Amino acid sequence: MSSHAILDSATHADLRIHTDASRELGDAIMSCPVMPNEFRQVQAHYPILFRLDTERQSFTAHALFGFDTGENLFLDEGDWDARYRPLAMAVQPFLIGRSPEGEAAQVHIDMAHPRVSYGDGVRVFDEDRQPTPYLERTSELLGALDEGYRASGAFFQALQRYELLEPFSLEVELGDGSKNRLVGFHVIDEDRLRALDAATLKELHAQDHLLPIFMALASLAQIGALVDRKNQRIDHG
Repeated sequence: MSSHAILDSATHADLRIHTDASRELGDAIMSCPVMPNEFRQVQAHYPILFRLDTERQSFTAHALFGFDTGENLFLDEGDWDARYRPLAMAVQPFLIGRSPEGEAAQVHIDMAHPRVSYGDGVRVFDEDRQPTPYLERTSELLGALDEGYRASGAFFQALQRYELLEPFSLEVELGDGSKNRLVGFHVIDEDRLRALDAATLKELHAQDHLLPIFMALASLAQIGALVDRKNQRIDHG
């Protein structure tokens, strides 16, 4: 159960954060949400798939880390084996909160998160109770995540408006003969994208939607690399 609190230098003067990667620190997940403003970085390492919330009839985008629940093929003995970690993972255990009175953004922290420590780890505030470079960098990432989240609604609405998403399933046969079946996701419908007229493409470009669409398409090339990671895990037991 989470326990959110507003971060402040008086209450959290001695707070430290575990920044390595492990199952114990909450990294053992097969996917995480990603924002359109980070698709360029994400596509270089992970497939980007879309999932439909049937209650809200709205989509979210996810970076795929594995093929089974709780499987993250990028975890490697305390390291995250990729140059880019999606924003939703990189900012943990911090998050953006907003005051009830208005839209002012505040840095919150989940004090129940396993990354939180008062012993080992990277300091959040220095001896003068000033933000450390780690906190300053994390605050920048939180800002990028918040900006991406606020802009994402229009992006997903455009995908739905032009029916640019299609259901996606994948059956992967692994080196040991076993099979993994991936279901419940959507991908960009390349045929429908190709069929869009010039005016629609111009509109998507003007609204900064066209680049993330192409990045999501390009990311599907990473599925083969993810299968290779799975086979390497099987080969090494």
